Amino acid sequence: MTLLPDMMKYGTFSDPSYIEYMKRTAPFTMPTHHFHPYYEIYYLLSGERIYFVKDSTYKVIAGDIVFIDKNVVHKTLHSGKPEHDRIVIHIDDRFFTEAFKAHVPLLLRPFQQQSPIVRLPEEHREHLDQLIKRVLEELHNKPTGYEIYLNQAIMDLLLISSRYVATTVPSEPVYESPLHRKISDVVRYLNANYAEQIRIHELAERFFISPYYLSRTFKEVTGFTIIDYLNLTRIREVQHLLRESNLPITAVAAQTGFDNFSHFGKTFKKITRTSARDYRKIHRSSTLL
Repeated sequence: MTLLPDMMKYGTFSDPSYIEYMKRTAPFTMPTHHFHPYYEIYYLLSGERIYFVKDSTYKVIAGDIVFIDKNVVHKTLHSGKPEHDRIVIHIDDRFFTEAFKAHVPLLLRPFQQQSPIVRLPEEHREHLDQLIKRVLEELHNKPTGYEIYLNQAIMDLLLISSRYVATTVPSEPVYESPLHRKISDVVRYLNANYAEQIRIHELAERFFISPYYLSRTFKEVTGFTIIDYLNLTRIREVQHLLRESNLPITAVAAQTGFDNFSHFGKTFKKITRTSARDYRKIHRSSTLL
């Protein structure tokens, strides 16, 4: 294959589909809090990564496909081996044209399984490897009509993965250590109780761990501080309520665990880059307009 540049892109974040290839040689951990209203497919071509998704941390190896559902918190972390290259694909509901509407539940199945990781067996890998090789060539050379092939390739990747998931019993999460299991339990607790007042010392007591050790290991395992993760989880629910309900913004803040409205406003703007009022104006459900 032709020597590839370290980065290639197709489309933009606002398009129905977006593809990005990236090769890195230096240690990298995703710097920002991260969830979004579109689906994400992450394919690791080489190297190793640590991937936090929803409430668990996974080791991702070359050939793994990670499927991130809409509005699911996730973050990639340095695994100790910096060199890696990957493809990230974003698609939204507009990607599925009328011809595929009836098949959307099948195609979205990998995003909705218990584990976000699809690790295809060898008999399916040859097709996938050829598909990815062709995607990289099309991204690099941009021959006439390359856009058509890239979108067909996304659909092919979805179909390969969906057929495999549909015929395979989902595996239980594999934890790197008992500590990873405990932190996953903590994350699940935060996901279920974000609307309550969470105090780190009380959280530590609940899980029989010291506050210092909990804070340190939570950051190591997930890539988030406890406060950052809790705020992100709350703001994600705030966004949902702003779009889908008529509740006053003050009531939305209180219902999602913010007991100080000024702090709520600053936190919302820091994470979303806009005010809650402006967010509601822009994203309000059509049924509430």
